[in-house]
Amino acid sequence: MAVIRDVMPAFELFQPTTVDGALALLDRYGGDAWLMAGGLDSFDWLKDRIKRPTVVVDLSAVTELKGIRPAADGGLEIGATTTLTEVVRHPVVREKFGLLMEGAELAASPQIRNQGTIGGNVSQDTRCWYYRSGWDCYRAGGNICYADTPTAINREHAIFDADRCVAVNPSDSAPALVALDAKFVIRSSRGEKVVDGEDFFIGPYVDITRMTILRPDEILTAIRIPATWAGAQFYFEKVRDRQVWDFPLVNIASAMVVSNNTIQRIRLAVNGVAAHPMRLTSVEEAVVGRPRNEETATLAGNLAVQGARPLAHNGYKVPLMRNLVKRAIRGEAPPRTT
Repeated sequence: MAVIRDVMPAFELFQPTTVDGALALLDRYGGDAWLMAGGLDSFDWLKDRIKRPTVVVDLSAVTELKGIRPAADGGLEIGATTTLTEVVRHPVVREKFGLLMEGAELAASPQIRNQGTIGGNVSQDTRCWYYRSGWDCYRAGGNICYADTPTAINREHAIFDADRCVAVNPSDSAPALVALDAKFVIRSSRGEKVVDGEDFFIGPYVDITRMTILRPDEILTAIRIPATWAGAQFYFEKVRDRQVWDFPLVNIASAMVVSNNTIQRIRLAVNGVAAHPMRLTSVEEAVVGRPRNEETATLAGNLAVQGARPLAHNGYKVPLMRNLVKRAIRGEAPPRTT
């Protein structure tokens, strides 16, 4: 197990001012380079000396990665190093895409939101304490999942899509972006590609060492939110141990279009239950065309948890997730703690 020293190992720091400059550094140093945005997740790794890159590429001086801009289709494009505070306060986000505002506002404390970026929030690594403490688990290149053993502490771990590793994705903005059908813009020296938000995240069955499709020579440059769900009826709720600030035990995000109390369109995503934000497509298909009432909510909740495989200490996530889905379908106001 790692010893927490709170002193970072030595590395060479680069602060490029362009994306091309940053990509050139990634191409030059490969796996020896560490890409840093707001630095919050990075500093945890570096201070605990679990990650020891020889080169850190700081993106804070790359102005083209910052800011929120209108998109041609009436949506928005958000630079990857735009802070969560900027996202929360942006008038168009608040007016048309309030789901993202709610998710970003619940992501952390005000101080962390002032520094943390939207790109960093969706790209952060899992918070599994075995992995973060330096244990040689599957995700770290070993041959065991310490969270899935008879004596493990695993109340915060996965109930879906476990494949050797049972770690979960900790992001609050991620399910909101999936529900909004966001597109993620990724650049490398080979060019640019745009992927659906739900395809940006991956499970251990794809690559057990990563939580996103980003490779060492790639940079997430922007997130595009189409106008498709602008002004829809949104629901976001996060359940956590501490109300002041904490990572989610389970969170949920939904965007819904309702006419005459009938659900016309819906996108629904949950996080904290798998290594990736889960879009509940089977639930979406089942409730479209149905009235927005208790019967539909019950159907949705029961369908959402089919296939769940809880561990020794996280069985509570099954009824929790079921009830969050039911509340999202009903559209009742999430409970607030002052």
